[in-house]
Amino acid sequence: MLEKSRIVIENIRPIVNCGEYAIKRVVDEIVHVEADIFGDGHDIIQASVFYKHSKQRNWSESRMNPTINDAWEGFFKVENQGDYQYYIQGWEDHGLNWRHGIIKKIEDGQRVTSELLEGSEILKRTLKKCTKPEAVLLKRAISAFTDKDQYEEAVNICLDEGLEKILLKYPHKAVPYQSKKMPVYVDRKKARFSTWYEFFPRSASKEEEKHGTFKDCENILPRIAEMGFDTLYFPPIHPIGEVNRKGKNNATNAGPDDVGSPWGIGSQKGGHKDIHPDLGNLDDFKSLVNKAKELGIEVAMDFALQAAPDHPYVSEHPNWFRWRPDGTIQYAENPPKKYQDILPIYFESEEWKKMWKEFLDIVLYWIEGAGITIFRVDNPHTKPFYFWGWLISEVRKKHPDTLFLSEAFTRPKIMEQLAKQGFTQSYTYFTWRTGKHELIEYVNELTKTDLKEYFRPNFWPNTPDINPYHLQGANESMFMIRYFLAATLSSNTGIYGPVFEFMISDAVPGKEEYLDSEKYQIRHWDWNAENKLMRVITKINEARQTNPSLQQTNNIHFCDIHDDGLMAYYKYDQERENHTLMVVSLDPYYQKNGSVKVPRYELGLHDGQSIRVEDLITGNSYNWDQEWCYVELHPGMPFHLFRIHKN
Repeated sequence: MLEKSRIVIENIRPIVNCGEYAIKRVVDEIVHVEADIFGDGHDIIQASVFYKHSKQRNWSESRMNPTINDAWEGFFKVENQGDYQYYIQGWEDHGLNWRHGIIKKIEDGQRVTSELLEGSEILKRTLKKCTKPEAVLLKRAISAFTDKDQYEEAVNICLDEGLEKILLKYPHKAVPYQSKKMPVYVDRKKARFSTWYEFFPRSASKEEEKHGTFKDCENILPRIAEMGFDTLYFPPIHPIGEVNRKGKNNATNAGPDDVGSPWGIGSQKGGHKDIHPDLGNLDDFKSLVNKAKELGIEVAMDFALQAAPDHPYVSEHPNWFRWRPDGTIQYAENPPKKYQDILPIYFESEEWKKMWKEFLDIVLYWIEGAGITIFRVDNPHTKPFYFWGWLISEVRKKHPDTLFLSEAFTRPKIMEQLAKQGFTQSYTYFTWRTGKHELIEYVNELTKTDLKEYFRPNFWPNTPDINPYHLQGANESMFMIRYFLAATLSSNTGIYGPVFEFMISDAVPGKEEYLDSEKYQIRHWDWNAENKLMRVITKINEARQTNPSLQQTNNIHFCDIHDDGLMAYYKYDQERENHTLMVVSLDPYYQKNGSVKVPRYELGLHDGQSIRVEDLITGNSYNWDQEWCYVELHPGMPFHLFRIHKN
């Protein structure tokens, strides 16, 4: 392409796939833009970042500043939800270039009569834009520049920094070059900070062996709110298939009283737009959702695109499924695992357009009919990527508050592609990261690479599907450590609630699966019980709610500490007004001690300045005035969560 401009703009950041996908932010976050910007020769270069919301008519401009080696940076704040765009404009600036050149000649002792006349023409154009106070200086300058008798006055004006400020404010852009527009998607703040609690509503009854209801769930809401959870996630609440239903512990043959897996969706009682009759009806569910909102809790639904063999879809839309040559239907498999109670959707069907519309209608039905604003999506990596991009985009057009959590424990690039397609948050590999160095490496990958621009991690210590080996037979200290790490490394976190709180860890031998899994049977929990782990979780959640530094993931700095069994990290908020320091032992059995290097430079401390660190879990405080400070941790309380106060 032919281009008249003399400016080159390259290596623009932040972008995703060269601008193919949007970077992600939440309301009131700052977008830090960087690029390499330069031109031929030695003329003065200037640049700006322009940005606007899709509903705004005019672009806003924010000037960029040079850093080093032709690199430039700029900033803008996104104040509203929805789609933004930004682009960079660079130009050779005639006004600044003139002043820069004339000053060099003046300092060399040259007489600059002709250059002053050139300057007067530039200032005449500037005069049309400036304020009245600025016009006083410009008129005086134009008069002096064009009058040989005022030469000394003209020279003094050229050296006046006030003239520089006016020329900066009103640039003289010579053939500006504009980059292509880059997309930004801005979510509500819940996208960046959320605390999830998962339980099976059918296990909510106070009576053993009795199927729980939504009314039973309402009784549990105050407890969940008091513990500091703001998102209540239910496994699928739809009718459960009866054909090929699984029994306890994933048995192939179910007994007459077995309730089956909630993920085997659909029966003669209905499908994805229906509710399991033993839980209640739509009005009961709406009542639960509304009462949760009154307590500051949003209910998240499970969106699982699959069907039991007796789901209405199978008879109504047989082409949406894959049939074998012998006339049987293909059930779901992930060898060696078999899911005889689940039929995968055949997305290559010729009826794909009709199918896509129906699946969109499911989401809209629960948003508009029950007030749902969050969906946890089951196994999205087994469905087409572009389907998700379309569905999420269509939902956002009508309901921009809707958030989607991707449950895809799979290969990195697949998880990343789902995030690019629009998933708000993503499950991660945290569940299996236990060592100090692998934790640091993984968090740095999430927060220091391009992943930070579009992949929002959600750290879960456990799920109904995953009983990790390090929690099998674990003591109380290990459960505390894992929740502390999840809740302070990531601003989005969650637990499979009662199983984690009661430290249930019995496993199927040799597998990361729970024995007597709640996926296949009703469990009974004492919802009035209290233990130390529950109290500690509550304190951690309280610290998360009151400290903005813990309400984001990316502003993190790992600190040196003299023990590989100890890990320390510092976090700060966008305004750098709230600072926290976490020190955690990774050993649940033995005392650990060492010296942590205080991030004095990152805190902006001057020599000799001390800090007070307040442990938000125990209430203890310590004054630290050294770079290296001693810490000691015991299995009974294996971490410090310090809020830093500058003295």
